[in-house]
Amino acid sequence: MSRQGPDLMIFSARYDWYLNPRNARKMKRVVLEAPDWVNILALTPDERILLVRQFRFGTEHITTEIPAGLIDPGEESLQAAQRELREETGYTSVKWTYLGAVEPNPAFLNNRCHHWLAEDIIKSAEPELDIGEDIEVDLMDFEQIRQAVREGVIDHVLALSAFSRLPKLWTGIYSAGKERRS
Repeated sequence: MSRQGPDLMIFSARYDWYLNPRNARKMKRVVLEAPDWVNILALTPDERILLVRQFRFGTEHITTEIPAGLIDPGEESLQAAQRELREETGYTSVKWTYLGAVEPNPAFLNNRCHHWLAEDIIKSAEPELDIGEDIEVDLMDFEQIRQAVREGVIDHVLALSAFSRLPKLWTGIYSAGKERRS
């Protein structure tokens, strides 16, 4: 049984009732229905990674992450990745590799995040930002990325998930790390 909840712009809430298989108790649970997302690991010919810095309303601070966005209705994940990279950064690529997908939080989200690798990116246009976006673009080499992850500068879980799909970057990223509190 489901009941539709409020429209939350990029999510719609749905309430489902389930029977707990352990104790047969009926439970009401919220599911956030969301379109699938894309994340883009974009590499320059000299293997620097393109990053974006932007204010995030949920955490109320500027994050450092990789280009990403929603997949529009009727759009394939590759098309969305190509569009998001171009719109957010002005960079494009002709060499794309699918790195798989993850479930961002299956406890209450019903969508997937598709990871794409864009190689040999080139700056081909100016960014075309949405009205609510304020993005700064940066490039980092692998060691700078590793350091930013170790220091907690990059801690967006979906960016970290994408980084894990690039073994030569991820190897040796953690040593005796410190816990970071926000």
